[in-house]
Amino acid sequence: MGKRLMNNLFFKFIEELGSIDNTLLFAVSIIPYAIFLFYLYKIKSVNIFVKTGFCLTVLFVFITILVSIFTLNYYDKTLVEVDFLHGFAESFLTLSDFVILFGFIKLLNNLEVNNS
Repeated sequence: MGKRLMNNLFFKFIEELGSIDNTLLFAVSIIPYAIFLFYLYKIKSVNIFVKTGFCLTVLFVFITILVSIFTLNYYDKTLVEVDFLHGFAESFLTLSDFVILFGFIKLLNNLEVNNS
């Protein structure tokens, strides 16, 4: 009985979250990310690949917004409904992830060389 009640409350909570317009939250979230980037660039031990990768994440957001607007105007659908454009936008996230990964691999390799 208690488990069923918890499941119902959980699903009602999820439905309520789904009805909230998150546009403002999405727009405001750039502020803490910009602060993160500001302090990231102050850290000398973090290499340029890691810093560039995190900046490319902002490019991903920008490209996603532009492609979403295009998709709504041209296809009258959301970005998720147009697979090839959704994949195009997501490829920028993949690019930023690979650059960040490459930067951390270089960082770890430098730490191993310095410790030997």
